[in-house]
Amino acid sequence: MISIPLIMFFTAFIALLAGYSVALTLAGVALIFALAGVLLGGFNPSDLSFTAGRLFGLVTNQTLIAIPLFVFMGVTLEKTKIAESLLSDLAALFGSNRSGLAITVIFVGTLMAASTGIVGATVVTMSLMALPIMLNAGYKPQLATGTIAATGTLGQIIPPSIALVLLGDVLSNAYQQAQLNQGIFAPKSVSVGDLFAGAILPGLCLVGLYLAYVCANIMFSKAAIVSGRAANQNFSILSLITSLAPPLLLIFTVLGSIILGYATPTEASGIGAAGALLIGFTTKRMNFSTIKEISKSTTTTTGMVFFILIGASIFSLVFRGFGGDEQIQSLFDALPGGVTTALILVMMVIFLLGFILDFIEITFVVVPIVGPVLLAMGVDPIWLGVIIAINLQTSFLTPPFGFALFYLRGVAPDSVQTKDIYLGALPFVGLQLMALILLFIYPSLATWLPDLIYR
Repeated sequence: MISIPLIMFFTAFIALLAGYSVALTLAGVALIFALAGVLLGGFNPSDLSFTAGRLFGLVTNQTLIAIPLFVFMGVTLEKTKIAESLLSDLAALFGSNRSGLAITVIFVGTLMAASTGIVGATVVTMSLMALPIMLNAGYKPQLATGTIAATGTLGQIIPPSIALVLLGDVLSNAYQQAQLNQGIFAPKSVSVGDLFAGAILPGLCLVGLYLAYVCANIMFSKAAIVSGRAANQNFSILSLITSLAPPLLLIFTVLGSIILGYATPTEASGIGAAGALLIGFTTKRMNFSTIKEISKSTTTTTGMVFFILIGASIFSLVFRGFGGDEQIQSLFDALPGGVTTALILVMMVIFLLGFILDFIEITFVVVPIVGPVLLAMGVDPIWLGVIIAINLQTSFLTPPFGFALFYLRGVAPDSVQTKDIYLGALPFVGLQLMALILLFIYPSLATWLPDLIYR
């Protein structure tokens, strides 16, 4: 029997591989299949009548309003060069310690990842700032590039992350759909705050693994010499506090207000955007040209996200109209090993798709299709959201198609070979897979903190 939903999915997949616009591809393929289905009698045209209501619901979704504000916050902190000052001060703090510069890069990269939530922005910014310094200090190109690229991908998992905001909205809809399919007409929900709380421990564990690996590598392989830059700088505790306190206070305020329930993600994102502007003005790094760049970048990113979201919504609607969700349910039920095998299969598909698709496309296309089925099988929504986020993070770093590697290659000096970037990334891919396996074995890493706070 021919599976129309499966053909539809692979048609969209091939079109995306060919380089066509994501949003237009998703909407176009869906509408073409819907039209063919109507003409052949396999699709009910009344299903398309829900499109206008769904699209209006998307653009007025209170949770999704947080996206442009979080993007604005991240771009503002990037353009005002907050991380550059922090990198310099922390390097001076560690002085001549051989591991100090690498630790500084991981710490600053983690802070940048948490504040921007955008992998590309973090990787490019850290590469421009830290890579020349690490190479001049005697770090091997493989270790230097691997550390920067891996740290940049932390923006996928460390809150407040745009990926988690998107996943929170999609999983909430999927969770409610799964409960309605089971006959539960007062469905529970999962919030972005739940995912933020669930991602904190896995994110910190991953940072700890990075630090342990880098320190061990430098200690046993003599991967670096004393940093001349750090050794020649005079350390100032006042300068460190001045550069460290504002972004940390901003992140803790935003994240804490969400997790503790004092503010919704949308309200907290507004605080974050205003706080980032205030930091920019107080550091005297904000002018009309900078504001123009920030506004343009925020508008471009936000427009792309919502355009893809609209296309994915139409695709999902038509996919379900052809009975795609029932077919996936039947496929998962037929798998040996039940929910465990189904989860492993979904994780493998997401991992492979991450080579060629952005996390936004995967979130809006794949998760709405498989999410309701997995959640109906009893999978915890918070745990599912966190392992998907870590999985997407890993795909950013995997050679030869990892997007983070492309970003780094684009700004790295010619002296750094592509093979060095690939080889440097592999150990960190292993560390990310280790974190994913640990989370798979111990779901409480993601569920303990949300249970403690909210239940």
